[in-house]
Amino acid sequence: MDSMDRSRAFLRDVKRLVIKVGTAVVTRSDGRLALGRLGALCEQIKELNSQEYEVILVSSGAVGIGRQRLRYRKLVNSSFADLQKPQVDLDGKACAAVGQNSLMALYDTLFSQLDVTSAQLLVTDNDFRDKDFRRQLSDTVKSLLSLKVIPIFNENDAVSTRKAPYEDSSGIFWDNDSLAALLALELKADLLVLLSDVDGLYSGPPSDPHSKLIHTYVKERHQGEITFGDKSRVGRGGMTAKVKAATGAAYAGIPVVITSGYAPGNILKVLKGDRIGTLFHQDAHLWAPQKDVGARDMAVAARESSRRLQAISSQERRKILLDIADALEANEKLISTENEADVAEAQQSGYEKALVSRLALKPGKISSLANSIRTLANMEDPIGHVLKRTEVSDRLILEKTSSPLGVLLIVFESRPDALVQIASLAIRSGNGLLLKGGKEARRSNAILHKVITEAIPESVGGTLIGLVTSREEIPDLLKLDDVIDLVIPRGSNKLVSQIKNSTKIPVLGHADGICHVYVDKSADLEMAKRIVLDAKVDYPAACNAMETLLVHKDLVQLGGLNELVVNLRIEGVILNGGPRASSLLNIPEARTFHHEYNSLACTLEIVDDVFAAIDHIHQHGSAHTDCIVTEDHEVAEVFLRQVDSAAVFHNASTRFSDGARFGLGAEVGISTSRIHARGPVGVEGLLTTRWILRGSGQVVDGDKGVVYTHRDIKIEPQLLN
Repeated sequence: MDSMDRSRAFLRDVKRLVIKVGTAVVTRSDGRLALGRLGALCEQIKELNSQEYEVILVSSGAVGIGRQRLRYRKLVNSSFADLQKPQVDLDGKACAAVGQNSLMALYDTLFSQLDVTSAQLLVTDNDFRDKDFRRQLSDTVKSLLSLKVIPIFNENDAVSTRKAPYEDSSGIFWDNDSLAALLALELKADLLVLLSDVDGLYSGPPSDPHSKLIHTYVKERHQGEITFGDKSRVGRGGMTAKVKAATGAAYAGIPVVITSGYAPGNILKVLKGDRIGTLFHQDAHLWAPQKDVGARDMAVAARESSRRLQAISSQERRKILLDIADALEANEKLISTENEADVAEAQQSGYEKALVSRLALKPGKISSLANSIRTLANMEDPIGHVLKRTEVSDRLILEKTSSPLGVLLIVFESRPDALVQIASLAIRSGNGLLLKGGKEARRSNAILHKVITEAIPESVGGTLIGLVTSREEIPDLLKLDDVIDLVIPRGSNKLVSQIKNSTKIPVLGHADGICHVYVDKSADLEMAKRIVLDAKVDYPAACNAMETLLVHKDLVQLGGLNELVVNLRIEGVILNGGPRASSLLNIPEARTFHHEYNSLACTLEIVDDVFAAIDHIHQHGSAHTDCIVTEDHEVAEVFLRQVDSAAVFHNASTRFSDGARFGLGAEVGISTSRIHARGPVGVEGLLTTRWILRGSGQVVDGDKGVVYTHRDIKIEPQLLN
């Protein structure tokens, strides 16, 4: 907690906390219990219990669970004639009675497995009108907490006499959010945590891409700005109820945090001081408002930090990279937890399998990234290299040197590992960096950015690498052609095209990765099968995966085509054909040859010869990476010379088109542009040049007193500081 900011400093003194979990967290969309989330909640409470925190739980969900069970019971006991009659809503009181029993049975089972004891306390609104009841409640809870028992509260809806509308002027509490706030006050809690199905309080509906997460709620500032979305899909509350309960508790002296009950470990993170969720505190208005850093301010700060980075020694820059590699490995568990939460949410949201695959940091990935950074750190320092030295005139020496571009803006989708690669390359090349990742990877990107920037010394500044969190900031950034020097989009064709059409800043990247493998008639068939399978199956979602297989027509009669097709089908690859292949093999005809599948699917077509293959690639490809498999070296040379792509291979998988595999240490992306950098872009692609002229008092004076020699001077091996 040493690095905890002022707004979270009170957490050091928290001993007793009330946790409220809502119906949307307790149950799934079908009304059944969300066992995984409840199990994770109980594990966190067990951990807090072992750390000597006093935990009080307020749990919703009984009515929803009871309704689901009674609907089933009613269905089982109904005749066919009963089912034809108009269906009457189930009695909510009965639902509450049945559901409360089921809910507590589950909590008891889960806590028992963790060697924790729980206790049930049901209360009604009227109970709190009795002073003796309130005194006895406090004594009972105190006794339970002293024995490390977890009190679990819920409103006793089965016998409550209150009717809708639940919130009225006479009510003491009207839902479990307000009950949790009331209990926090009555039981003198130090903190109230309200678990929701979203990350916290947003400036508008969370589904609206323009809505921003509010980290600290200031009533005077935010009350009139917020637009609430729908109420809870299952409970009585929703975010409106949570905010009302939170502001009431906060202004009575109990700090409150609203955060997601879906993300694992969020309660522990709140107590550690992580800036997650929305904080409500009575002193929030006194704290200096944390303004969102504007696009220009962020870019200017990155440039200033990059100049400080360039000013330090080569060894100091190297040490920063090594420290980042160590920090990534040290925080691997935390990074994996955040990434797993992103993957789970993406799967729940129904994202395509290819995107989820790119999103996941698979086992060993963090170690692999750390080792790539170490490789990069141990490479020759690229900054300040003398590329050419010329004697312009006697004692007037001109040097052409390598120099950082300045500030880079990288917009990428899905892949959080891209953030690590790009950040390390920016540091090695001395550039400032602004990063905008996809919302599906927001947790992964946030923790990776935090780990990396905390490893950068204060003498350079963490503002060297800025993380853009809102999509609406992108248009503003794309206007800053006087501050940002290069934009590199990594993502879909749509993303790249949108950016190219929206900025004057130079754009480096590729819109599609439509990679071809051409199997010539003279190919070694066993080699061809290995290369084709690797190019398609090794990582189908990668931009360097094969999307089109071209096969020489002679291999149809020789049986080679059939063997390739069988091998692909065994691996589960879906085949679509061009006109010739679809007719011959009876497979669906591809709608277009210019298609990037990013999955276990590809297009297959038969061509007459290498020249037809080259024509096909030029007409339908994306100039990314293309390969020929052949034993005829003359044919191979024709292919290598004439295919106009960023990377062209002979007898090697297209999957080798990668910065790390090329020995670049890492890559910021793969460029199909023809200006500046092409193919996998490593450190060299992030550099430009500048001229250094060393004189001894020379002046031009109409070129009268200067004798130009323009003599090349040999460059000796350079030892940079």
